[in-house]
Amino acid sequence: MAWKSSPESSDEIRSAFLDYFAERSHQIVSSSSLVPIGDPTLLFVNAGMVQFKDVFLGSERRPYIRATTSQKCVRAGGKHNDLDEVGHTARHHTFFEMLGNFSFGDYFKREAIGFAWEFVTDVVNLPKESLWATIFEDDQEAHLLWQEVAGMPAERIVRLGEKDNFWAMGDTGPCGPCSEIMLDRGVNLRCDAPECGIGKCDCDRWLEIWNLVFMQYDCDKNGKLTPLPQPSIDTGMGLERVASVVQNVASNWDTDLFRPIIRTVEELSGRPYESDGRGFSHRVIADHVRASTFLIGDGVLPSNEGRGYVLRRILRRAIRLGRTIGVERPFLGEISESVIQTMGRAYPEIQQRREFILRAIEGEEDRFKGTLTHGMNELGTLIDNVRKSGGDTLMGEDAFRLHDTFGFPKELTAELVAEAGLKLDESGFAKAMERQRGIARAASKFAEAGDGASEELRSLEESSEFVGYDVDESESRIVAILADDRQVERASAGETITLVLQRTPFYAEAGGQIGDTGSVIGTRGRAEVLDTQRPIDGVIVHRARLIEGELVEGEKVIAGIDSERRQRIRRHHSATHLLHRALRELLGQHVHQAGSLVAPDRLRFDFTHAAPVQPGQIAEIETVINRQIRLDQPVRAINTTYEDAIKSGAMALFGEKYGDAVRMLEIGDFSRELCGGTHVNRTGEIGNFLIRSETAVGSGVRRIEALAGDAADLFVRDRLSLLNQLTDQLGGQPLTRLQNIQDELNDLKRELERVQREQASSWVNKLASQAKSVDGLKVVAAKVDVGSFAEIRGLGDLLRDRLGESVLILAGSVDDRPGFVGMVSPSVRLHAGRLVNNVASIAGGRGGGRPDVAQAGGGDVTKIDEALAEVPKIVEKMLEREGRR
Repeated sequence: MAWKSSPESSDEIRSAFLDYFAERSHQIVSSSSLVPIGDPTLLFVNAGMVQFKDVFLGSERRPYIRATTSQKCVRAGGKHNDLDEVGHTARHHTFFEMLGNFSFGDYFKREAIGFAWEFVTDVVNLPKESLWATIFEDDQEAHLLWQEVAGMPAERIVRLGEKDNFWAMGDTGPCGPCSEIMLDRGVNLRCDAPECGIGKCDCDRWLEIWNLVFMQYDCDKNGKLTPLPQPSIDTGMGLERVASVVQNVASNWDTDLFRPIIRTVEELSGRPYESDGRGFSHRVIADHVRASTFLIGDGVLPSNEGRGYVLRRILRRAIRLGRTIGVERPFLGEISESVIQTMGRAYPEIQQRREFILRAIEGEEDRFKGTLTHGMNELGTLIDNVRKSGGDTLMGEDAFRLHDTFGFPKELTAELVAEAGLKLDESGFAKAMERQRGIARAASKFAEAGDGASEELRSLEESSEFVGYDVDESESRIVAILADDRQVERASAGETITLVLQRTPFYAEAGGQIGDTGSVIGTRGRAEVLDTQRPIDGVIVHRARLIEGELVEGEKVIAGIDSERRQRIRRHHSATHLLHRALRELLGQHVHQAGSLVAPDRLRFDFTHAAPVQPGQIAEIETVINRQIRLDQPVRAINTTYEDAIKSGAMALFGEKYGDAVRMLEIGDFSRELCGGTHVNRTGEIGNFLIRSETAVGSGVRRIEALAGDAADLFVRDRLSLLNQLTDQLGGQPLTRLQNIQDELNDLKRELERVQREQASSWVNKLASQAKSVDGLKVVAAKVDVGSFAEIRGLGDLLRDRLGESVLILAGSVDDRPGFVGMVSPSVRLHAGRLVNNVASIAGGRGGGRPDVAQAGGGDVTKIDEALAEVPKIVEKMLEREGRR
């Protein structure tokens, strides 16, 4: 049958895909965040199935068994990494959209092939005669189904091996054989390979349209494949690729997804885009800013590790490539604006977070400007040293140090080295990079999932029911007792154990709220609960110490929380909601929670904001929150659907995973937020709110530490007591007296600085008079009576300014050990690092540094004079060896 009308624009293709599967009983599910929730094996969401991983594994159930999505994906790190291919090919991107349909134990290969074939031939009207299929080499069932369901000739069905046609999300997890739909784009795009064909070359003639994964196995860290509880379907079709075919353009870059962004690059650079190799910079900039816009929109910020490091790398690569096409000023924000205009209708979150995204991008451009300045200076010194030594190659270790220490791009290093007529030691750089990657892998945060959860807990047949929203104490039964991760039948006094209860009022740590404490009392014993956690879905564990008697698996117990502690936690948790709302109201809608801690004695709240919060704003935030507390607003928890909660204006947090059923916390008409934590019944129970501090914790992220209830009262009492003590000590006028003391200190400081300047001037005069001539060069080697390297360097700076072209070695006793500082004028062909090391070695020390300034330490303080006496000879020998000019 023919479809209603053929989609043309990318928006139409996306809608047609979702509508097609919705009409076939698939639930349309919104794209998840690019940050995978609860999965440390992935840097980014890299496929549509990631948000359904637990469903495939059988550990999570959804109210539907068929789903369809248009999922945001990033492949710029980890196992699936397309970063180095971007711009070189017609189809590789860091960010892309994956259209997918999924079956969770419902339909399998036959239906998946039938749906895919109907969509590509009847909805988007691709010519059947140009379509091919690939299958896993051992999948005879798929081979027959393509012929039977789609009428595909056997000669157009290609068998491929595990590398191409066995799909896995990561190193572990759901996986299975797959089948791809390929489009032959015509012999005019044929490559020069002897055999141009699927599996034989990788040219632009053969375009993979859709990958159908027949999810059958779970792969563990040892590579063992275990059949999944129910075979399922996971498919993925790149929107960019299918758009290029439907719109009949040569590459993804020519589609309506990229052309508006590339046009902005053209306008900013003044250089027209060319689709051949000369358009490389335009393509990469458009891709990288698109990816950065979405990553920042999902809460990732530039940093030096993990996801933030990948983001920083792609942003800085875009900045560097902007320079190659003549863009020297900050420009990425304007390109991000174009991304938001192009894609904001499909993904409204980037429109809502526009201000935050632009601030983060502009902030990184600002920081990289400083990086480039420092790196260029350092690289200039390295190039000069290579020339002075008569070499022709910049060592790879030096280039890597530029990259690692300054964040200076290796590509820019190579360009500048080539401009200087030198070569770059590429292999040395690669070795240094691999060594660093090895260190990073060893310390990676993204460890194997599940290592912390005991296999004993996974094998439990009963789950835990949380009843703590309504009661502080409940009757229960011990489901399991674990000691040292091993299930036991009983435990005795003195043991530290893990308890799993059938019903529990104990809240397990989640959403920033720490776990409850309390007691579990049986007929024969009593345990003190120290902490409560939820290591795996459905199981709440109580870390406990048995105080007296014994506890036995299966016995009935009374489980009770520390109610007073819980109430203090409730106050702080409800206060975080008021704080979040107040920050958005007073600072702007770009503010989003980026982390929190809710404890009985304090709260910590991290949020996205580019600038420090001013003291006046802090006071205003406190006023807004305390007004809500005094209004004694009702606090209601409402169980609803995710969709209805969002429609009602509820806030959903970065980094949280939500199911279809959610709990929404409503505080009067002031705040509405998704939250599973425990809260007060009315805001008046909070009592009082006080901000203790506001600081930066990272690029674009600020932190507020605050107190609520009795914790705030205690802090105020302590401060008032301190103020009273100061008032008594200072005679009743503390502010006036403190100002007088400050003025006196400033006067003393100015007098001290005057004396130090006079003393330094005297030292400089004395040292200048000791200068000796070595080959016509002024050389000073002297002992100075100062106590730190900084003071020695400061004296050396003054002396070098006085003498002009000179060589200085100044020494002193630093922490009862010899300390040497060497300084060499830029025009003198001597290396200060090697010079100071030679001198210090006489006193048993060592050191080094830059060509112009270096220092050394260690050894025998009694040999300083002996070492200084040798300086003229050492300088003379070095001049003979290295040449003075």
